[in-house]
Amino acid sequence: MKRTASARKSSSASGTSTRRKAPADPRFAVCVRNDGYEASLERNKIYSVLPDEDAERDGDLRVVDESGEDYLFSADRFVAIDVPAAVKASLLKQA
Repeated sequence: MKRTASARKSSSASGTSTRRKAPADPRFAVCVRNDGYEASLERNKIYSVLPDEDAERDGDLRVVDESGEDYLFSADRFVAIDVPAAVKASLLKQA
């Protein structure tokens, strides 16, 4: 599995994942499309999103998986969500 993935066919992502500290105001997104990345993404699962202005400018999101590693995926695979404080605390305990 590549450490960095991108859904765009024209893109040739070759970066590596990085372990980063959680941002002060964590963001979350739900995966709504995992075609082509079934082993990496689960539909309807909530993922932590790390800030990455360059990735977002290119239409990507940096999401954190269960191992704590972050990966780039096309932003159109996700929908940003606001979560209640109790859910946020629970999600952050997994990280």
